[in-house]
Amino acid sequence: AQLVESGGGSVQAGGSLRLSCVRQALPGSDYCMGWCREAEGTEREPVATIDRKGATSYTDSVRLVGRFTISQDIPKKTMYQQMDNLKTEDTAMYFCAAGRDFSVRPEDFAYWGQGTQVTVSS
Repeated sequence: AQLVESGGGSVQAGGSLRLSCVRQALPGSDYCMGWCREAEGTEREPVATIDRKGATSYTDSVRLVGRFTISQDIPKKTMYQQMDNLKTEDTAMYFCAAGRDFSVRPEDFAYWGQGTQVTVSS
């Protein structure tokens, strides 16, 4: 596997989770890393991205503003997403992704992890 996610699980509304993604053996370097999510029956939607310098970009969706925070530890080749004040509508499979462009759009990522499930109950 080239991107390996962890940290998903079940949590009650209002709770927090921290997702991790370890980057393994991608060809070359200088990737932007990001998170996308896919709820059952919906299309994959963007969440956030981060470049090697730490610049971040989040989806325009106001639903996520202030609740999700992307970060990284470059020596560990690990990216994180802190998710606070989780809502039932955040329930989805969360995917780690990597690409050359600084973009949150799923179509701009070239590599994908297998996903980690996040389930938020009321």
